[in-house]
Amino acid sequence: MGKIAPSVAKYLDGLSITVNEAPVVSIPIAICLFFMMYPIMVKIDFAEVLKAGKSIKPVSLTLFVNWAIKPFTMYGIALFFLGFLFKDFIGAHAYDFVKLPLGTDWDIGSRHGAGIVVLHHNGKMLLVPLWRSYLAGCILLGIAPCTAMVLVWGYLAKGNDGHTLVMVAINSLTMLVLYGPLGGFLLGIGRIPVPWEALVLSIAMYVALPLVAGYFSRKWLLRLKGRAWFEERFLHWLTPVSIAALLVTLILLFSFKGEIILTKPITILWIAIPMFIQTNLIFWITYGFARAWRFTYEDAAPSAMIGASNHFEVAIATSTMLFGLASGASLATVVGVLIEVPTMLFLVYVCKKTRAWFTKGLPKENLQGYMQG
Repeated sequence: MGKIAPSVAKYLDGLSITVNEAPVVSIPIAICLFFMMYPIMVKIDFAEVLKAGKSIKPVSLTLFVNWAIKPFTMYGIALFFLGFLFKDFIGAHAYDFVKLPLGTDWDIGSRHGAGIVVLHHNGKMLLVPLWRSYLAGCILLGIAPCTAMVLVWGYLAKGNDGHTLVMVAINSLTMLVLYGPLGGFLLGIGRIPVPWEALVLSIAMYVALPLVAGYFSRKWLLRLKGRAWFEERFLHWLTPVSIAALLVTLILLFSFKGEIILTKPITILWIAIPMFIQTNLIFWITYGFARAWRFTYEDAAPSAMIGASNHFEVAIATSTMLFGLASGASLATVVGVLIEVPTMLFLVYVCKKTRAWFTKGLPKENLQGYMQG
């Protein structure tokens, strides 16, 4: 679509909310993300989240990996490959034009981080090394734990759906607090200037809004129609809405980047390699801890899946808001989508093949109940 009908992608890209004549929020992406996230959020029973203390080890492991390990390993791996190993292949002197941070009006020629303000297409842009732009996209992926597709991965791996849903809720709430500070910190280390306000606006739009809408509409519908109607009719009706929104989101994202993906496939490879390594590393760290701590397989599989996968929808929307749809950062987040689906399907296969690891050493009475379950 991006190759054959580029005018369609450009038109959709032009549908945005602007601040000081600069596009800030892509309206099509925002709408699609809301209808993709809302069906997930409305399923969450926050009373169950409060009871998550009964499963303190799985919850603690997932939070620790997602927020104390994953963002920093993503930064380190991406920096090593993009900033050193592949730097000459990407182009040591290749540059990228990204949007100025929201609300700034810097002078032309002034330096900020690794960038310099230049005039580009009759507007001010920040000229940064291309590899640093790719690094910024990797950072945004690394600080966004999955809260949507992980339900699919957990289901396919035959994991504990209840545990997965509880962790989706906890990750969503944690993102409200940690996404902005971690993003600002790591982007600052990467010498990519980003204002806190833009990160806060991004997380408010793409996580907080569907979360709040899901919470209040769930309470209202349960009170008005009852639990049976809510679970058997309403949630059943929402399922295709979420899937359709996800598919439309993917079509939009790939059409926006269609020309680059088709004309520069080797660039996609340079970005994909560190992401593939990161996904596998985080999976095996979490899966290994889960086995060492004697988790059941049903808790171990989704815990590892949540850590390995990324909330690429929020990462893409945030990179578009911060740096622009044409930026290398946005391309890197789209590459995250390209490799995540096949990689996660492979890890689902790994989980199912290693299920027996979590039955060894269990007492006989526990093993019998476990196998019956």
